[in-house]
Amino acid sequence: MAKTTDHEIVSIYPFSAEQVDQMMHNSMECVLMWATKDSWPVGVTHAFVWEDDKIWITFSEHRHRTAAIKRNPKVSVNVSSKGYNDGASADLPGGAITFKGTGEFHNDEETKLWFYRLLAKKLNPGNPDGEAYWVDFLDSPLRTVLSVTAVKKIMYNSKLAGAHMAGTVSEEELGERLSSDAVRMNKSREDKGLDPR
Repeated sequence: MAKTTDHEIVSIYPFSAEQVDQMMHNSMECVLMWATKDSWPVGVTHAFVWEDDKIWITFSEHRHRTAAIKRNPKVSVNVSSKGYNDGASADLPGGAITFKGTGEFHNDEETKLWFYRLLAKKLNPGNPDGEAYWVDFLDSPLRTVLSVTAVKKIMYNSKLAGAHMAGTVSEEELGERLSSDAVRMNKSREDKGLDPR
């Protein structure tokens, strides 16, 4: 079994595709991030739905983020296991994922209603009255729907990292060391007179 005390190498702790789906279906909130006209990064917390390998979010179209994302559709979305409900299963993945992606707005009524129903169901599991309330609440003329299609995932599987530190996983269960940990880290170590890893 593999064991480590090296906390600087973290790219070797990815999620499987199944774990990504589990986190995305069970976490209740995400942080949507975009760039303002003067290049400031800004983020806002949203409820979201994961469907068709896309992150779906809604907000009013007069928000500054609408103009910013229309100007530059490159966005990021962060989702954490800290967003699980209090009663979530302990078997769910732990950690966080940041998605680099492109945003696309949807303003047709069919897509809006489809999304409102999915979000309302996620926010009110087993509560048809709650679902109906939220669909009605969301269905307003100024609301827009944003989908984010990921082009890259930056993942940290905290349970895999913990198992690695405890020596209870094999090397085959770890992910590939990415360039940040394979090249950039050793360049930084070299600059500080430290041995490579």
